[in-house]
Amino acid sequence: MGLVAIGQHGGFRSVARDEREERPREPVASAARPKLDDAQAARFRAMVDGHFDFIWRALRGLGVPTGNAEDATQHVFLVASQKLALITVGSERSFLFSTARGIAANARRARARSREVLAEDALAEPIDAAPDPEQVAVQREGREVLGRLLDGLTEDLRTVFVLFELEGMTTLQIAELLSLPAGTVASRLRRAREEFQASAKRFQIKRAGAS
Repeated sequence: MGLVAIGQHGGFRSVARDEREERPREPVASAARPKLDDAQAARFRAMVDGHFDFIWRALRGLGVPTGNAEDATQHVFLVASQKLALITVGSERSFLFSTARGIAANARRARARSREVLAEDALAEPIDAAPDPEQVAVQREGREVLGRLLDGLTEDLRTVFVLFELEGMTTLQIAELLSLPAGTVASRLRRAREEFQASAKRFQIKRAGAS
């Protein structure tokens, strides 16, 4: 995957496609959860089974490092278990994503304060099958560059961009998830694409000048 392709929407999906793989659904630690009756426990289990993978990928796309994504996902569902009675039936996905956005924002602020850049901050974990070393290096570089480009977007723009490009959601689906007018989502997506493309071009020019 060349760096030029990162600035193209198909390239974005290619670099980030590993995020769409099924994540292992680890149960939220029962010791930390409030006591739930049978009906509540069944509803909570359905939330975990139905949305765990989506929330894990969302947290990664919103800037949570791979090494912290599992704990962050557990945190999201712990909050959900504590507020289960307040979550309207049918709005579980929206509640979980809203919670994930807050947790991801806190994670990004913590990273900014510490100014640590970790190798695992790639948008997807390395592939386990030990492919060609050059291929691994290219994939890792692409993911790291993608992460930096996404970090250049505001939270609102990054959110719609990731949902559209990484999750493949439509603007209407995003609007419903975020409780926003479809026109607002379309406007943010257009601005996000423009800023992402401009940042990608600046990066490519800078890289070419340094070589």
